[in-house]
Formats: sequence, structure tokens, C-alpha cells
Amino acid sequence: MKHIHFIINPISGDGKHNLSRTVLEKYFSEKEFKIAVDYSNHKHHAIMLTNNAVAKNPDYIVACGGDGTINEVASCLVNTQIKLGIIPIGSGNGLASNLKIPKLLEEATQVIRNGKTQFIDIGKVNQQYFFSNMGIGIDALIIKKYECYKKRTLTSYIKASLQASLQYKPIKAILLFNNQIINSNSFMLFVSNSNEMGYGMSLTPNASLIDGKLNLVLIPKISLINQIKLGLHVVSKKAEVFKMAQYSLIENIAIELPEKIFVDIQLDGEYHNLKTNKIEVSVIKNGLEIVS
Repeated sequence: MKHIHFIINPISGDGKHNLSRTVLEKYFSEKEFKIAVDYSNHKHHAIMLTNNAVAKNPDYIVACGGDGTINEVASCLVNTQIKLGIIPIGSGNGLASNLKIPKLLEEATQVIRNGKTQFIDIGKVNQQYFFSNMGIGIDALIIKKYECYKKRTLTSYIKASLQASLQYKPIKAILLFNNQIINSNSFMLFVSNSNEMGYGMSLTPNASLIDGKLNLVLIPKISLINQIKLGLHVVSKKAEVFKMAQYSLIENIAIELPEKIFVDIQLDGEYHNLKTNKIEVSVIKNGLEIVS
């Protein structure tokens, strides 16, 4: 009998998914599965719930939400034998889309019942993890503004992007990677493990979760017109033809922002403020076993 612990974010996406223990019991027979269900009530709550679930040593812990919920749950499973499952009920669902996990509940639960797993790489930023992507610069400001909207929709994301484009000022960064040092006046510094950001958009359409590498996208200060062009490339998943961007495959990168004390970043679509101006980003190869 498989023991599965579900962590549900009740406000993921539009908050109207109605996923509950009663619904899940329709898909997981008592004869084959022992299930437990918890509900996260606020940001970071899923971390506490997952740590409590880890102590009970289930076979799978399933994150039911978007990339932010997945990050909180998955971060607690690094260095454990517990497998991560995903039911994508968020707004963006970038990681689930990369893994081809269906959005339909019946099909997503079938993936979990089948129990097929694979190991994926994960990214590490100082002492925190990311599974899809992280960013410093314009995308961190976009996420900061996006989180102010009551509804997390594509329309809200577009509005946040436009607001950020009008307000953002590039930041000076010193980058050390692949045996080179680069001084950059950065519009965007984006590191991706996944080929999708969410909402069907991508800055790194050729990225792989299993190649042992992270994809670095470095974009210098650009005009508003070029920002619009970049946005169109991202929406059409053709960002890698944007000629003003520098693309590199990396295993690690050291970043220093000499004019900053604290640094705003986004991790898997969630805003964070780091109390330092020095950042170490690295890949952990085959760092997480995931049901897919």
C-alpha cells in the first residue's frame, strides 16, 4: 500500500479548483493507497506542513498548487527518499508543463497512481532551492508587483510586466562563471532549469531538467522598444533569437551587486529579498525524484 500525503494550496490559480480530501478519495482507493491531506493557509505554510509530513515518511508528498507551492514542498524533500508528486492547479504551472503533467485532475492523479518516477536537477541559490527558474533584475520586480494583485492571472502578469518596465533601473553586477568575469549593467539576469516559465512562456525553450546544467540568460540595459520585442519573443518561445541576450550553459555562477545591500530575486515565480549582495547559484544534479 502506497502512503501519499497531499499538500493543497486552496487559493492557487483562481482559487476555484475545490480540490479537497473528499475529491481525492475518488481517485485513490483505500485498498491501494493511504492518503493524508493538509491545506496551506499562507506563504511558507506549506514548508511547515511538508516538514511535518516528512517525519511520517510517506512514499510520496504531492504538491497541489502552482510553482510557488511546488517550490515550498519540493525544497523540503531534497536529501530525503520521499518522491514529489504534482497536481498543477496554479496559474502559471511552468514546471508541471515542462514535465508534461496534465492539468486535468483525473489525468494528473493517474500519473501519481502509475508511480513512474524520474530524477531531475535542481538549482540552489545560497541556501534556497529552485526547480524551474530564478531571476535578478526586471523579472524580480515583475513578480514583486504581480504578488500585489488579488488574482494571479495572465492579465495580472502582463500588467505587472508593464509597470515594472516603466520603473526598473538596471543594476550593476559582477559575474563569475565558466572561468570568466563579466561586469554587467543588467536589465535581466535569469537562471533556468526548466524550458518553461509558466503561462506557456519561455526564455529558455531548450533548457533541460536532466542535463546537469543551468541556462543563464544575461540581458544588458535595453530600450523600451527592445523590452517589448523581448516580451514578444518570450511569449512565442523564441527568446533565444533575441540578439541582445547572452546565453550560457553553467553549473555555477557567483554574482555580486556592489551597489546593493539587499537583493530582490524571484524563485520559481515567488518574490524574495536576500539580506546580502553576494549570491552563489549552482546546480545539484539528479537532486530530486519526482513522479511524472
